[in-house]
Amino acid sequence: MSGNPSGTRVLDSDRFARQLDLVPRAALRDLTATVIGVGAIGRQVALQLSAIGTMRMQLFDFDTVEPTNITTQGYRTSDLGQPKVAATASAIQKIDSDIQIDAVCDRFRPKHQIGPILFCCVDSITARAAIWRSVGQNCRFWTDGRMLGEVMRVLVASCPTTRQHYASTLFAQAEAQAGTCTSRSTIYAASIAAGLMVHQFTRWLRRLPLDADASFNLLAGEYTVRS
Repeated sequence: MSGNPSGTRVLDSDRFARQLDLVPRAALRDLTATVIGVGAIGRQVALQLSAIGTMRMQLFDFDTVEPTNITTQGYRTSDLGQPKVAATASAIQKIDSDIQIDAVCDRFRPKHQIGPILFCCVDSITARAAIWRSVGQNCRFWTDGRMLGEVMRVLVASCPTTRQHYASTLFAQAEAQAGTCTSRSTIYAASIAAGLMVHQFTRWLRRLPLDADASFNLLAGEYTVRS
């Protein structure tokens, strides 16, 4: 099988044995997950989604890998100069060569067809608002990860109430906290934010209550949640 040097595939029953009670494979199998932005948070989201068994993924990002991305986003020195979507797709294929990946080296545009699951991992309010206006209402599950330094915020929109709350967080860029998630970031904070987003997704798969708005301040040790 392509991408598997041994020519054999690790049995699914072996690979997924320890997460069967946490991630329902039947609900996940036929879904396409779209990740917009594969920088600090988005790359970690994509890798975690592939590890839990998401078999169809779309990746959107127009950027290429730079030296600082090795420290803060988990890219490798061999990825330098490559499109981020190509480098992330390659890493995903090493986890599972059967995963179907649509890697788009471009900004997300309304003309693009997406899946019902969307992980918004861009680094500006303006971009978030534009994506939300164009496709947000069509998504069955939407989650947005925001980060500045060691403060993370994860928002979910999957029903009328949470959609209304999410829309209220899309304030003007002039009102946003100074900086972007690329100006002050670490791989550990990005990994935590990505984990919280994927956790909300698996809760949605299990039809459990979701946290509409969760903030985690690592330095202060504070975790606040709005359901």
